[in-house]
Amino acid sequence: MCGIIGIIGNKGKGNVAARVMEGLKRLEYRGYDSAGIATLVNGHIDRQRAEGKLINLAQRLEAEPLGGDVGIGHTRWATHGIPNEVNAHPHATTNAALVHNGIIENFKELKAELQDRGANFASETDSEVVVQLISQYMNDGLDPVAAAHATLQRLEGAFALAVIFSGQHDLMVGARRGSPLVVGYGDDEMFLGSDAFSLAPWTNRICYLDEGDWVVLRRDGAEIRDAAGAVVQRQIKLTAASLGDISKGNYRHYMLKEIYEQPAVIGDTIHSFFNPDERSIQLPDLPFNFADVPKLSIIACGTSSYAAMVAKYWFEGMARIPVEIDVASEFRYRDAPLPAGGVAIFLSQSGETMDTLEALRLCKRQGQRILSIVNVPESSIARESDVVLQTLAGPEIGVASTKAFTTQLVVLACLAITAAKQCGKLDAQAEAILSQAITEVPSRAVEVLHHDERIQELARDIFMARDALYLGRGTGYPIAMEGALKLKEISYIHAEGYPAGEMKHGPIALIDEQVPVIVVAPKDQWFDKVISNMQEVAARGGKVVLISDAEGVEKAGDVAWANITLPTVHPFVAPILYSIPVQLLAYHIAVLKGTDVDQPRNLAKSVTVE
Repeated sequence: MCGIIGIIGNKGKGNVAARVMEGLKRLEYRGYDSAGIATLVNGHIDRQRAEGKLINLAQRLEAEPLGGDVGIGHTRWATHGIPNEVNAHPHATTNAALVHNGIIENFKELKAELQDRGANFASETDSEVVVQLISQYMNDGLDPVAAAHATLQRLEGAFALAVIFSGQHDLMVGARRGSPLVVGYGDDEMFLGSDAFSLAPWTNRICYLDEGDWVVLRRDGAEIRDAAGAVVQRQIKLTAASLGDISKGNYRHYMLKEIYEQPAVIGDTIHSFFNPDERSIQLPDLPFNFADVPKLSIIACGTSSYAAMVAKYWFEGMARIPVEIDVASEFRYRDAPLPAGGVAIFLSQSGETMDTLEALRLCKRQGQRILSIVNVPESSIARESDVVLQTLAGPEIGVASTKAFTTQLVVLACLAITAAKQCGKLDAQAEAILSQAITEVPSRAVEVLHHDERIQELARDIFMARDALYLGRGTGYPIAMEGALKLKEISYIHAEGYPAGEMKHGPIALIDEQVPVIVVAPKDQWFDKVISNMQEVAARGGKVVLISDAEGVEKAGDVAWANITLPTVHPFVAPILYSIPVQLLAYHIAVLKGTDVDQPRNLAKSVTVE
C-alpha cells in the first residue's frame, strides 16, 4: 500500500523534511519501491524523489537538503508507471504539490481535457492528473481550497490525497474516498497520515476521516467537510503510540477495519499490475508461457483455497487451461501425477503456512514451476518460489481473513487475463473490457460498504440460528463456501456452503423455517438456475437472503425473504465484490453472539505446523 504523510510544522520543531522522513519510515511496512518529499521554501515548492528504498531518498536529501516548515511525503508501490524518479510522488506544478494513494478511474478523460488546455505531463501516473487539475482551476482564478474542492468533485475512484500550495505556509488539503487518511493534532502544528502509527512520534490526538471527507488543515487546527462541502465534526481520539493499540482506528475490531480497508488495498493491488494507458494487465516477466503449460495446480489452505476455486473458473473458462485445485494438507499425501512443464500456484496470506510450504517443496521436487501469491514478500513460500506476485493488503491482524482474500482474487484475475492472452484466447478489445471492470472494483467496493446498516439489520434476524446454508453457482459457489466459513469461524454457528444445484441431493432435507439460506447470485449466466433453487428452498419454509444486483433482485421477485442489492458489475469481477457482504454478515452476527471476533477460539492467524 502507498503511504502518505503531511506536516504543517511548528517552526520551533526543526526541519520538516526530517520529520516527514521519520513518518515515511513508519510506513515502510506497507511495501514500496520509490519515495519522495516536497516542502515549501520561501513560498516555493521544492522536492526530492528517489527510486528504491528510503535510504536512497535520505542520501539525496543529505546531498541536497530541503528546507521549509510545510511538507508532504510518499512511499509508492509502482503501478502503471515504472518505479523511477519521474513517476515517484510528490507530483507538482508551479501552483501545488500532491501525494496520492488509490486509483483515479477517469484520469484518461481528465488528462485529455487538460492537455487540450495546454497542460504538460511529466509522468506516466494517474496521480499527476489531480495536481494538474487543481493547478488549472487555480489558473482560472479559484483560490487553493476552492480549486481542491472543484477537483474532488470531478474525480472518480478510490483515493487518499494530501496537497500543499505555493505561497501557502499555513495550508494543506487532504481528502479520502475509499482509502484511509487520518488527521493528527499537535502543538501549533497539524499532520496527515495514512495511519495513526505514522504520526505517533508527534501526537496522540487523532481524527479518522469518514468516507468522502476532505479536510483543510492550518497550523492551529482543521476544518473537516463532507463530500458536499458542508463543515462537519469528527471525533478526536487519544491513541497510544504503538501499532497494536492504535490500528483499530474508530473500529470496534480489527476485522471490521480490515473489511473497510478493502477498497484501498484492492486498488493498491490492481495498481501494481494495470497499465491504464494501454488498458492492459502487465505482470512481471514470468519464467514460463501459459501457452506451453499443460496443467495448472492451485494449492492453498482455508480461505485461500476458495480463492483458488474461483480462479479455476477463470483459467479454464478464459484461457482453456486445465486446472486442479488441492487443499495443501491433502495434496502431499495423494501422490498426484504432475505433468512435465506444469505450473503450481500457491496462495498464502502469511507465506508461512506449513502445509502449503511442504506442498510447494513437493511440486518443486517433481519439476513444476512455482508461482506464489503472498502478502509477505520476505516469507518462506516467497523465497522458495520461481516467481512471486504480492497482494498489497498490508498487515492483516484479524484471524478471519478478509482483505487478504479479496486481494488474492485480484491477483488471480490479473493472472488469468495474462494466461488467456498468452494462449491466444483473449483479444485486445476483450482484455480492455475485463481490465476496465477490474479498475472499477475499488469504487464499487465502497458502494458495497454502504449496505453495512442493512446487513446489521439482517444479522439481528439471523444470529440465533443454529445452522445456516450458503448457496451459489459458478464463481458464486466458492464465495458461498467462503461465507459459510466466515460464519463458522467467528460466530461458531454451523454453516455449510453448497453449489445450489446440489440442494436436491441431500442438503434440502435440512431446510425449515429456522434455517437461513444465503444465496450469492449476481445476474449472470447461472442466475435463472439459481432462482429455481431458491424456489425449492422457499417452498419448504426456508428464509432466503438473496445477494444480487438490482436486476437480479427484481427478477427474483418475492421468492427471497430479504435482499442485499449490490452494484451492477461485470460478472468477471463479481466474486471480489460479493465477498464483502458475506464478510460483513458474519462479522455482525459474531458481534451479536459476543464472540472474540479478532481471535476466535482454537484459531491462529498463521498455521505453521502440519
